[in-house]
Amino acid sequence: MSEANAAASSTPLERDARLVTAREHRIAPGEIAVGVVIGRMSEFFDFFVYALASVLVFPSLIFPYADPLTGTLYSFAIFALAFLARPIGSLVFMAIDRRHGRGVKLTIALFLLGGSTMAIAFLPGYQQIGITSAFLLALFRAGQGVAWGGVWDGLPSLLALNAPPERRGWYAMVPQLGAPLGLLVAAGLFAFFLFTLSAADFLDWGWRYPFYVAFAINAVALFARLRLIATPEFAHLYESRELQPAPVGETLRLEGHTVVLGAFAPLASFALFHLVTVFPLSWVVLFNREAPARFLVLEMVGAVVGLLAILASGLIADRLGRRMVLGVSAALIAAYSGFAPQLLDQGQGGVTVYMILGFLLLGLAFGQSSGAINSSFSARRRYTGAAITSDLAWLIGAGFAPLAALLLSTHFGLLSVGAYLLSGAICTVAALAINKELAGKA
Repeated sequence: MSEANAAASSTPLERDARLVTAREHRIAPGEIAVGVVIGRMSEFFDFFVYALASVLVFPSLIFPYADPLTGTLYSFAIFALAFLARPIGSLVFMAIDRRHGRGVKLTIALFLLGGSTMAIAFLPGYQQIGITSAFLLALFRAGQGVAWGGVWDGLPSLLALNAPPERRGWYAMVPQLGAPLGLLVAAGLFAFFLFTLSAADFLDWGWRYPFYVAFAINAVALFARLRLIATPEFAHLYESRELQPAPVGETLRLEGHTVVLGAFAPLASFALFHLVTVFPLSWVVLFNREAPARFLVLEMVGAVVGLLAILASGLIADRLGRRMVLGVSAALIAAYSGFAPQLLDQGQGGVTVYMILGFLLLGLAFGQSSGAINSSFSARRRYTGAAITSDLAWLIGAGFAPLAALLLSTHFGLLSVGAYLLSGAICTVAALAINKELAGKA
């Protein structure tokens, strides 16, 4: 896209971002990394605010007529709606991208994400409007999912393509840092209100404040992203089709096998993702009768461990290769699945070991799970292929994980949760092996 065309299709925010960038006419990979982390942190903050409320708030607020277990299962069912809606969002916003440009797409998507999240803060409970509250929650949750499909901006690809060849593993893990940072902020806010408010005040109004914060964080993230897509580097990659959306039908027809392999390659980390962040909170609240504020503090400690493990994954990957890190971490997660879930029934000590070890393995695996097979896509279809792959990976690996884990554990015991996690590890190893074999035959 020429500079004239870019200027003509810019939003006011994008033009302001271009003025900031124009001071040096380029952005270094380190600045790209900061922008990517800010953007991903905003997404994951919205994600975790909703996830924590799914256990701590919605069963009582939206489903008070059900017992706590059933109310939590209902809440987790609505939780999954975002992952079902995300591919729809990708289709809609790719069309907006092609017609109006990346800046317009991101502006709409991030305002939809922040608006959907903040709208939940004003949600009346069942006592006020009856079952309508559940339908509104489902609508806002679906809005989050559609927006997540739209906030895919190609910036991790821009970061990877600007990274030195010997540092690809390090730069691949940078976008993943947004997950533990988002969890830290979300869990910290909920813990603060749980510690300082009575249970009645927390359920009445305290839980709403983290949802208010989401809109402000998304506004900052929007400007950070627009600053990057206003760079000459991004324009060059867009013009060369490296970051242009290709038709979805064409991508699936010509490179569907890569999409499938890419969706299954990170399943070990994606399944573990919710089994250390969302499911254990529901278990300790429902069955261990532990104070949720104390568990959130433990979750914050785990997030720090996960953050350090993600950093370590970048260093290890640059020495041993990303495929090796993904394969070994999947094997370790498989071993973890054989004994760790049972620790949730072993008191505070068992829960602590489960969480810290789980976050350690999650960081190592998740740190290299972003676009593990994206290099197998052709340049023309890499942007669209990567977006579809990400949508499917989250849907298959993570979307129903809290619901499935809670259902399995209550009917068949915690050992069944380990079997569920083991299936994700097997899928990762199989996808990596098949992709390697196909690459060897190419």
